[in-house]
Amino acid sequence: MIALQHEQTARDRILNAARDLFTAHGFHQSAMAELAAAAHVSVGQIYRLFKGKEDIIEAIVKSDTRERAAMIINLRARLDAGEISIERTFELLLLKVMNNGHEALSFDILAEAFRNEQVSGSITEMCQSLRKSLSDFACVANPNLSGEALKSAEEIILACLFGMAHRSLSGPRISAERMAPQAAFMIVAALRAMH
Repeated sequence: MIALQHEQTARDRILNAARDLFTAHGFHQSAMAELAAAAHVSVGQIYRLFKGKEDIIEAIVKSDTRERAAMIINLRARLDAGEISIERTFELLLLKVMNNGHEALSFDILAEAFRNEQVSGSITEMCQSLRKSLSDFACVANPNLSGEALKSAEEIILACLFGMAHRSLSGPRISAERMAPQAAFMIVAALRAMH
């Protein structure tokens, strides 16, 4: 039991260090020795837990997927309980994606997905799961949405989330905290206007 906990702690340290290192230097430019030093483990331990950097990227995507799923479940529970409105739900979702400190890493991961089927599959799986939640949220904003209109709403919201998560390169003029409520209002207004 203690060995398993130690292994999980080392795994978490490696993933956290990889996020920071890959964000700062890039996925392909980061050496395993640098990662080992940053995670306070040996290179051998990294290879006992992961096959290589591609496996680490896959683990980061899966970890992020679990984190997003937990956040969505929490938002849905709060929405269903009447604690937050649908506008606030989208605002919190947007704030989460806009306050991502590992934006550069996400570009590396997306690029890796075009070269690595396993990473591509994980991202597709994450998006499919996210689509279901976005569909549910869209139907809260407009219960009359169905069919192609609902699928279009999913696509547009997903595109907004991807775009907002990667907006630093566009030189944003408004902070995430000021932008999120406005963007959430626009999304909900657009959903309510759909037939």
